[in-house]
Amino acid sequence: MWKKEDGKTQGVPEISTTPVAAASAPVSIASPIRETSAPLPVSARAAACISQGIRIKGDVTGSEDLFVDGNVEGRLNLTNGSLTIGPNGNVKADVTAREVIVRGIIEGKVSGRDKVQLWSTGQVTGEVQTDRLAIEDGAMLRGKVEAGKHPGKTAETQAAAASASSGKSSNTVSVNSGTAAD
Repeated sequence: MWKKEDGKTQGVPEISTTPVAAASAPVSIASPIRETSAPLPVSARAAACISQGIRIKGDVTGSEDLFVDGNVEGRLNLTNGSLTIGPNGNVKADVTAREVIVRGIIEGKVSGRDKVQLWSTGQVTGEVQTDRLAIEDGAMLRGKVEAGKHPGKTAETQAAAASASSGKSSNTVSVNSGTAAD
């Protein structure tokens, strides 16, 4: 009934689905897209985006990278991904990811397995747990912070390691929760 040629609009180039690397001849396309002097850094693997104007209530889970510039309430769990909260992002959620980059607002527990970065426009209210924490001048952080690579050690093992490294002897105090007999 309809021919493919009839559906084409005059003056609009056809979009090719052939990958650029597979093209046999170099192609020059004039583009009206303007390059900015300081592009917004988003993860190179950014697979998903919650843009400004989108509101999500509930749990968001995955293993890829996510850019949030909208509103999210609930939980965000990216097991092996990087989470970037954009400058317009407002997250009221417990966040777990390999890497968390905050340029907007987060209220809740933030757990970045490898790294948490707070940019100058970033605001975090809540608990932060990570191996590495970077805070730019102007960022706001209110709450509890646990940073460093000592999550598995107890206080007693840390004290023993500290005394061994300093070369001094230390007194070990043991506290039991039972009653003492005279």
